[in-house]
Amino acid sequence: MATRMNQGAGDGSITEFWNGTIFENETKNELQKNGYNGHLINVCKEYPRNMVHIMNGHTYLNGHTSFSSVTKDIIESNGRILVEDGTLKANRNTTITPTNITKLSVIESDKFKLKESFEKPSLIITAIIHISFYILMFLGYLSQMLFPPKVVKEKSREGYPPLYDRFSSFYSRYVYRRVRDCWNYPICSVPGAEVTLKDRITRDNGWTFEFTGTQTKCINLGSYNYLGFAQATGPCAEYTIKILHEYGLSTGATRQNHGTCKVHIELEKLMAEFLGVDDAITVGMGFATNSLNIPTLFAPGCLVLSDEKNHASLILGIRLSGASVKVFRHNNMVHLEKLLREQIYKGQPDQPNNEYKPWNKIFIVVEGIYSMEGSIVNLPKVIALKKKYKAYLYLDEAHSIGAMGSTGRGVVDYFGCNPKDVDILMGTFTKSFGSAGGYIAGRKELVTYLRKYSYASKYATAMSPPLAAQIIAVLRILMGKDGTDEGKNRMDALARNTRYFRKRLAQIGVITYGNEDSPVVPILVYYYSKIAAMVRTLIKNKIATVGVGYPATPLLQGRIRICLSAAHTKEQLDYALDAIATVADELGLKYSRLPKDLAPIVYEET
Repeated sequence: MATRMNQGAGDGSITEFWNGTIFENETKNELQKNGYNGHLINVCKEYPRNMVHIMNGHTYLNGHTSFSSVTKDIIESNGRILVEDGTLKANRNTTITPTNITKLSVIESDKFKLKESFEKPSLIITAIIHISFYILMFLGYLSQMLFPPKVVKEKSREGYPPLYDRFSSFYSRYVYRRVRDCWNYPICSVPGAEVTLKDRITRDNGWTFEFTGTQTKCINLGSYNYLGFAQATGPCAEYTIKILHEYGLSTGATRQNHGTCKVHIELEKLMAEFLGVDDAITVGMGFATNSLNIPTLFAPGCLVLSDEKNHASLILGIRLSGASVKVFRHNNMVHLEKLLREQIYKGQPDQPNNEYKPWNKIFIVVEGIYSMEGSIVNLPKVIALKKKYKAYLYLDEAHSIGAMGSTGRGVVDYFGCNPKDVDILMGTFTKSFGSAGGYIAGRKELVTYLRKYSYASKYATAMSPPLAAQIIAVLRILMGKDGTDEGKNRMDALARNTRYFRKRLAQIGVITYGNEDSPVVPILVYYYSKIAAMVRTLIKNKIATVGVGYPATPLLQGRIRICLSAAHTKEQLDYALDAIATVADELGLKYSRLPKDLAPIVYEET
């Protein structure tokens, strides 16, 4: 344990890498003959690693694999028991007493105190929500018993297990079906500040839909178009069309098998420069950036400390890796430090003769902006804990890259942190960049390893060249390489729109979640009927929003999720806010009990 605690990230000629594999970096570089065309890689020698079996007795929380733990607030290091400041208290044979145990000291800093709100409804509202849900369930079961639809029984499935469990089947048929018209709305335009919906109707209560042949143009409050680059015209579109004519739609191969072209190499170099790190690798799909790369980085014998609100792609990648997982409460640094101390003390479970064996690696996995909560990770404290306990940090900036910070470099920029303090930087291009795919960035050794061993690099088709071109064009604007202030102006506009919109919602009296600087704004509605009523009413008022309910959120925390954009004008925001205020009055959504500041809000000063 002392070796791991003191060695840190393993700089030097011997690099102890992410999943416990040891690599010796040789001084020479050579071209990978069957890999990325023209990419230089470090030649590495791989040594066998000790594999441990995964602990039994798993329980599950939010899709994670977790396990029970003792609650000793002690750090054990190489046969010694240490308090958190490193003072020797006892050896391994010493009996542990309360005097041997020190309290947790979570790193606190008023400078980085998060400006977030997660207001809870009153007890009466909570009780009514529960009662209404139980009534809905009862009526659904009654309908299923008396009037079972023909689609209840699966056909040609003899000998196979059912496709869905009983509750999922019931929920989709009798709850989701009734409000299905509020989701998966087909569009026929670029999802910019405005979006055009294809009108449709249902004649059988949500079982099927048919188009009416008409269209409705709406203010778009539902797309992740944070910087407004989802455009059909302009320099980004022009450069994308140029690359389309030059390279076509696809290289038709994997990155390791003749699928790499010049735009991929240019994109990765530019992305690394933008982030301020050594190197970056790109993947053609955002979800796969996590789910296909994490199993390459994590392995059995590693421990992952994962935020309970992490995205499904992170959860899937962690589970596929075989690493052990412990889930900490959302953005709760006290709980995170407690788990760090416990797990360093305990080491790997189920060892022969109850011997102590430290974890190969300990990873902390968090997101920049949590897309359902609108909250922002407390990055300075996470970095401080990561350094204190010699852990590794995996930061998913899917929603924060481009949308946060004065230069658009995500939460690292927002908090003024050093990007090299984050071991693995991940993000996607589907939000702020108006494209598709994702990236992983960091040290040269990390990216070289992924280029050689990642499933995404080996088996997935390379990113479409026109998509890469769109990202390159956006990066040039954000970095000022186009010779204009367009990038800075867009980032300033997004920040101004975010603060203005959130302050106006607070005056209206609805409950919103998240950080006041987050462009993701959840409005808590709670009731399924009110989710549907609000979405339908806003569409009638030519405002497109997204309703979110179970299983994307907890069962009784239904919400309307607003996504703001730099492309929105003040007039559009005012129109949407007035409509939301009217709907909130009609449906009774003003649950907030916080004091309201009714002073006029000056848009230019927010």
